[in-house]
Amino acid sequence: MNQAVEAFLDDVWQEVMSIYAKERKRIDELKDRSSLQAGIKDYVRVAWRKGKFAWANGKIHIDVYEPFSWGDDSYKMEAGSYITELTDELLTEQFFPALCGRMEQLFLSEEWGPRFFNYKFEVVFEFEWEQSKVMLTKKLLNEPKWIQLQQSLEQFIETKIFSDPPVLPKEKDIFFFAYHLVNPDMMQQKVEEIEPLIRRLSDKLTTNQERKHDWITQYTRAFSEWSEEHFLPQYFSRSEDYGSHWVAKEQGDHPPLDAEEMEFFLYAALQIGFTEPDTRKKYLELAVILGSKQAADYLKIGSGKFESTYRGEQIEARNNDVLQTIDIRILSEEETAYREALDYIIQLLRQDFPKGYHIKLKSSQKHFLPLKKLAKSKLHQFFANALSYPSLFPKLAEYAETAMEEFAWYNDVEPGEKSVMPGTYAVFGLGLYSEAYFPLVCRYMELVDTEHQMVQDSYAQAFIEAHGVKAEHMPVIVSILLGGNEEGRQVKNLTIDHPELADALVEALKGKEVYEIELVVCRIFGSVKKLSAAAKKADSPLKESLEELLGQL
Repeated sequence: MNQAVEAFLDDVWQEVMSIYAKERKRIDELKDRSSLQAGIKDYVRVAWRKGKFAWANGKIHIDVYEPFSWGDDSYKMEAGSYITELTDELLTEQFFPALCGRMEQLFLSEEWGPRFFNYKFEVVFEFEWEQSKVMLTKKLLNEPKWIQLQQSLEQFIETKIFSDPPVLPKEKDIFFFAYHLVNPDMMQQKVEEIEPLIRRLSDKLTTNQERKHDWITQYTRAFSEWSEEHFLPQYFSRSEDYGSHWVAKEQGDHPPLDAEEMEFFLYAALQIGFTEPDTRKKYLELAVILGSKQAADYLKIGSGKFESTYRGEQIEARNNDVLQTIDIRILSEEETAYREALDYIIQLLRQDFPKGYHIKLKSSQKHFLPLKKLAKSKLHQFFANALSYPSLFPKLAEYAETAMEEFAWYNDVEPGEKSVMPGTYAVFGLGLYSEAYFPLVCRYMELVDTEHQMVQDSYAQAFIEAHGVKAEHMPVIVSILLGGNEEGRQVKNLTIDHPELADALVEALKGKEVYEIELVVCRIFGSVKKLSAAAKKADSPLKESLEELLGQL
């Protein structure tokens, strides 16, 4: 071997071994290994990056994780004078084969333990000259480890997916299972093979909505990565700013369209839409560019499960279950029009139309609820308009009972602090305008996801502005406070300054957990310490009632 090549290889290998020694310590400390993970390391890139003013003044870059295009987390090291003696021929015929040889020997051995390397490995080498660049890649496979992983996956599907409840997979296994669904080494990306697995696990997790939500997040993220890294790059190029804009390649620059892959891409787009509706729409539009009639139909009329147009006596409406949109045009601004619209939406939901829809509304009325944190969307406007007719309150309650679903959100705003659970606008309005719907408000507050929804924090203040602070209202006030975030602020207009109010609060908190009582106390008094101070200053019998409240903590 050429001496310059040997010196370059020795420097690189010494650095890789140093990095791996640190990585091995970290990997050995990991607990609860999943049977669906063959190992961790599956990539190394060695690169010579030329200097800014002279190519020979650059540095060696080493990556042990596949890097993002916009980042640079490489390990960097200086090179010796040998760097100027290297040529394309030496790099291609001597250095890269020798690097791959050493890497393959290490990869196939158990020197670093069974958890260190994955079943496959990619070696990448890049060398920048003044005006050119060498780029070489080699993929390695540990076949016994691959076969073992396939067997583990088959056993997992048989014992954890298709088995009867209450048997469920562990949380750590769900992550790897989701990514195996889109790994061609492990499974075929065919709808008829993947869909039953997704449906089966989703059905089994129905009794645990939080885990079901996590599962949906995992597999839709896997579908998104498959789309962005495998399917779309075959037919499109990314825009230069590395954003989400894709530019179609010329006809001769991409392979013929694979019908099965297109079918799976459309399926992935629909699944992704549950958590990222804008991404779903973008993917369908890209599929249309590739000539997919199915994608065009999805964008125009939806899946075909629902009659897409409706013309009634007082409204005209359209729906698209794929895009999760309902278009409503109010022909006459009166109670009967909104009743007809509510009946139309309720019927759709009962036929399994997505509850996380958004509305495109044409109406001359423009009402909104008196809550500052609520988004002033068309969906909000529709329900606020309907709430202006008290005769519609029972119909709005019927809608809310149909629509409410834990870990689901309307798509009327970008995902974020103003996202709300289906039924929110109807429930909030009914609770402000009529005492008859306080039980509905309580059911809503028990169901709402307090970790991921924030707008209900401001509802207590609006509720009290509407109804005041009364002893008979204390159970619903407590329910509203418990439905807020743990970081919810003190409610300024909620004052416990009469013994009957304090007694009602004590009664409403009976049977609650200590952390729940503390949350309510903090939202009313500011803190437990401030409650204690208020009790010391209060006169009897308010003093004794506040002390009894302290005694619950």
